[in-house]
Amino acid sequence: MKSSKIELLTEHTRHEIDHWLRKYPAEQKQSALLAALRETQHQNNGYLTTELMDAVAEYLGLPPISVYEVATFYSMLETKPCGRHHVSICTNISCALMGADDIVAHCERKLGIKMGESTPDGRIFLKVEEECLAACDGGPMMQVDHVYYERLTPEAVDAILDKLE
Repeated sequence: MKSSKIELLTEHTRHEIDHWLRKYPAEQKQSALLAALRETQHQNNGYLTTELMDAVAEYLGLPPISVYEVATFYSMLETKPCGRHHVSICTNISCALMGADDIVAHCERKLGIKMGESTPDGRIFLKVEEECLAACDGGPMMQVDHVYYERLTPEAVDAILDKLE
């Protein structure tokens, strides 16, 4: 008998997925997929494994390929180990005109890593450049663990990054 992968999802993760499933008609389980993957990623220190994606597929009754497609499309989801704190810097035109490139360069120098890399201690993951984080009037801006920071200066960035444990 084939074993279930659902047990790879913690009770808390299953509870959160169920919360999202209740928001949609029973036949529309795929509508809860993004939230399910986000919660599963959180359970696993910030990234998704194939086994966890398979568990989500089984839990939602979806083909695994449907889950893989979503997991590899959205920039908020990671499929390889990365730092505990996810830092995204908007580099779209509005932020670029307000100094985003200088903020990116400052972060790379300060952390000693490039975009798409994690610090050696696993503390910070500097995500691949973001096209837009929808805070165009507050640029340059970055998002750290889903919290927005706007009108950044190198000094403000230092204060934000230095607080991350």
